[in-house]
Amino acid sequence: MSAAQMLVTSLLLGLFVLLAGCYGVLYCLGRLRANGGLALAAAVAYLLQGITTAMLAFTALDFWWKALLLASFVAYLPIPPLTWRFLENLHEPEEQHS
Repeated sequence: MSAAQMLVTSLLLGLFVLLAGCYGVLYCLGRLRANGGLALAAAVAYLLQGITTAMLAFTALDFWWKALLLASFVAYLPIPPLTWRFLENLHEPEEQHS
């Protein structure tokens, strides 16, 4: 891998992580404030992460790293909704747990 390829790959990996974080934060803010615009922004962040994942498929990374990135991208979709649901259930009043 040349220095230029290494730079492009590292920037794409950084963008991958940044977009994952943006998706989670925007999803939670959208739910917290009942704001459809933030929910849409979360979906756009996830879509951009998918595009970044596709771009990483054309880098000089080994096959297993590419597979890990794809699996991470797919697995990350349900994490914010599941976490939100867990926190809602955790913070319900006691009467509702009986």
